[in-house]
Amino acid sequence: MDRRTFLTTSGLAVAGAAFSPSIVFAESGDVALNALFERIFQERVATSPELATSLGLDKGPLAALKGQLSPATAAERQRDLQRTQVALAALAKVDRASLSPAAQLNLDVVRYSLETQTVAPGKFQIDSVQRPYPIFQQGGAYFSIPDFLNTAHTIRTSQDCEAYLSRLDAFARVLDEDSEEQRVQAARGFLAPGWSLDLTLGQMGKLRGQPAESSTMVQSLVDRAKAAGIAGDWQARAAAIVSGKVYPALDRQIALIKQLRPTTKPGDGAWRLPDGEAIYAAALQQATTTTMSPEEVHQLGLAQVAEISAELDTILKGAGYTQGSVGARLAKLNVAPDQVYPNTDEGRAALIASLNERVKDMYTRLPRAFATLPTQPLEIRRVPPEIQDGASNGYYNRAALDGSRPAIYFINLKDTGDWPKYSLPSLTYHEGVPGHHLQISIAQESKDIPTLRKLGFFSAYSEGWALYAEQLANELDAYRSPLERAGYLQSFLFRAARLVVDTGIHTKRWSREQATDYMVATTGFARPRSQREVERYCTQMGQACSYKVGHMAWTRAREEAQKTLGDKFDIKRFHEVLKEGAMPLTILEQRIRERTKAVA
Repeated sequence: MDRRTFLTTSGLAVAGAAFSPSIVFAESGDVALNALFERIFQERVATSPELATSLGLDKGPLAALKGQLSPATAAERQRDLQRTQVALAALAKVDRASLSPAAQLNLDVVRYSLETQTVAPGKFQIDSVQRPYPIFQQGGAYFSIPDFLNTAHTIRTSQDCEAYLSRLDAFARVLDEDSEEQRVQAARGFLAPGWSLDLTLGQMGKLRGQPAESSTMVQSLVDRAKAAGIAGDWQARAAAIVSGKVYPALDRQIALIKQLRPTTKPGDGAWRLPDGEAIYAAALQQATTTTMSPEEVHQLGLAQVAEISAELDTILKGAGYTQGSVGARLAKLNVAPDQVYPNTDEGRAALIASLNERVKDMYTRLPRAFATLPTQPLEIRRVPPEIQDGASNGYYNRAALDGSRPAIYFINLKDTGDWPKYSLPSLTYHEGVPGHHLQISIAQESKDIPTLRKLGFFSAYSEGWALYAEQLANELDAYRSPLERAGYLQSFLFRAARLVVDTGIHTKRWSREQATDYMVATTGFARPRSQREVERYCTQMGQACSYKVGHMAWTRAREEAQKTLGDKFDIKRFHEVLKEGAMPLTILEQRIRERTKAVA
């Protein structure tokens, strides 16, 4: 995921809105506010080619964007900051008292997002407090753009192919811009840990090591053009760009990272950064949308680990796993022959088939708990092998607004041993339905919120919901055995351990190795999988804490509504809050109280 894509999905797609400072409201109330929101949205799309493509809006008057990539420069970061500040000034002119309750909610959420997005560039001169390093094992153009071209850039016409070639050409420019930004930021002290740079170099080497004619960047275009029946010498033309422009730029970046590698500071956490304590505090606040201190989060994690481990202890004993700690027994279960898919292409295909079967089954259960269901399709794919070494274990990409591209749930299948069968249902309910796919699709299809807010992403809200969805799957009887329920509880244990590990790394100076040891001992996950997770926390700070903090907010709000309403409580009505879009946790809990009061 590149810088602009992350900024879009980590808050609201508003950072690039190009406003005149002299906006005057011609109308009052909701109508004027919605017009302003729409202007923010339209101008943001017009200034972000990646956003336009991801939403399926790179057509008609915006068709030229399909052949472009956003700049990755410090100057562009400053322009984004200035535009965000102008947008905030425009929203400050809104008379909140003239708005309906729904419009007040929209205003509060958008302003919160905008204010959050000013922190990293305004206070620290970096792109993101959660992702402070320009280039690392999960970040930078080398990592994101090939995947973006393959999964987001649609190929239906010869014009789409020409736009793909134009973006390949622009990829070389963005690589050089990334390199220059990393050079400058390294001098300030923002250079990823040594092991991260080693992983980065390994992935760059895999990308660079492919012959241009058969590289994934070229073959993605060739294969899709052939499938669409689009004639043209796409392979030769794309290969010429890759060999003549992209690879030389990548060579320059590889040389830079090798040059910088010996200069990186020791350590793995935020404390190794200038203003590291303040950056981590901001990252934790942004990720959780709360004001919890790192120590409060750490202690919450320890308490949750103890509570969930006790539940697992009972289930595992019932299944015959009686010896050793909970983590040790889970580790033994992980390698049981009946729990492991073969680490082959056939095994991976069988694994993905099992995930699709679970999604299909869950759709038959959803009407018991939801009045509104998503209509956008969901595909399940493996993480591309060339980036699997540094990629997350699983993640979700939203569908295009116009339906031109489905939502995609990616799973990292570098080693099928990372995914024992009993653990897979909870992952699918988290990433698919009733998790991310249901929540994000309902928001995108909602008629209750402006388009701008349909793009809102608050990690604590969305990841908290996805963890709640795993719990809801249990209530819908989707787990078919005690061991599958153990997999769901192990997922919760994993998220609780994240609270301990993330704060341990960034405020208690835990090393990557110490954090991995704790994760393996506590959750029983295989060490390679656990280490990839820990490496993510080291370079993407705070985000790992959003899951359990968010889950507790969702469950707390539901319990409060049930207590207040008694027999009047309707789970389907409760879940209709999803149509109001993502929001900070404090606003969510207040909004659920208001919805509850309206029913009582």
